[in-house]
Amino acid sequence: MKRKSVLIYDKLQALKALMPRVHHLAGLWISYHLSRFAKKNFIFGMPIAMSIEPTTYCNLRCPQCPSGLRSFTRPTGSLSIETYIKFLEKIKSHVAFLTLYFQGEPFLNPYFIDMVREARQRNIYVMTSTNGHFLEEDIARDLILAGLNRIIFSIDGITQETYSKYRVGGNLQKVLQNLQLLASVRNRLHKKNPLIIFQFIVFRHNEHEIDIARKVAYQHGSDVFMLKSAQIYDDAKDPYLPTNPRYSRYEKNDSGKFVLKGNLPNRCWRLWHNPVITWDGRWLPCCFDKDGKYVMGNLNNQSSKQIWNSDQYKRFRKTVFSDRQQIDICKNCSEGLKVTFFD
Repeated sequence: MKRKSVLIYDKLQALKALMPRVHHLAGLWISYHLSRFAKKNFIFGMPIAMSIEPTTYCNLRCPQCPSGLRSFTRPTGSLSIETYIKFLEKIKSHVAFLTLYFQGEPFLNPYFIDMVREARQRNIYVMTSTNGHFLEEDIARDLILAGLNRIIFSIDGITQETYSKYRVGGNLQKVLQNLQLLASVRNRLHKKNPLIIFQFIVFRHNEHEIDIARKVAYQHGSDVFMLKSAQIYDDAKDPYLPTNPRYSRYEKNDSGKFVLKGNLPNRCWRLWHNPVITWDGRWLPCCFDKDGKYVMGNLNNQSSKQIWNSDQYKRFRKTVFSDRQQIDICKNCSEGLKVTFFD
């Protein structure tokens, strides 16, 4: 399948999902800019994008990931298909784009393909991200036929040595074989979905492999090669940061601490349109709240409208627009920074 036709098809599918909900996007965009300049809460419309967490469990032990480190302070578990369908019914009128991923490896949820199918039947564009260890041929076929729109393979090295420095416990050869398998099955079925993305997080130990990683990505059937900057949580992780400043979202301040490049603006478009639902229904403001510290409500016993327009949410938005530095998850946030590089 030619890359260009796959990319065009992907855009058309995204547009098809958005059009019935475009009034929500228009309302959000207008209210975001009104709130930004007036420093007050204006909310017109409901979120058009959402992430739902299939599971917190993962087969790998990535050293900068709460799931890999087994370090969550919130409850861990997996989302049931019955609860997931209940969530979908509550959000289907306004959510056009659904990411079936937050923390954990989504393919470890036995209902993952059913989750894709249920969302696609409601004309929701569905994306996911995987470490790529669980795509056998029958799973690849069922995933394509279920209608998955986009999939990211996280592959941060092109030798086992460099790959396993971050993807601890992973098997690079198996992941590359599964990537190629998905592309092959898609071609055999004469389908243009899902769009396949090879994501390469740039670390110090793999930055010299970027050019060859791009070649490997396309040789194995990827449609897009994407570089992403690494996120760290303390200065002790300095060795992970690349030497080329272009690929780092951090710089050292006068006291030698790593801080995000640029000033943290008192605004956040992500907050306005893309919340997260954990496996147990907790509604979080964004994907940077990995431990679920800022719970805005619970979709198990509230409607999306009740949560979205709650006083608690209004106070949180007001803080973001007045003094974002007060919110700890915002201090390590990439919103507004150029930290992803598409080929």
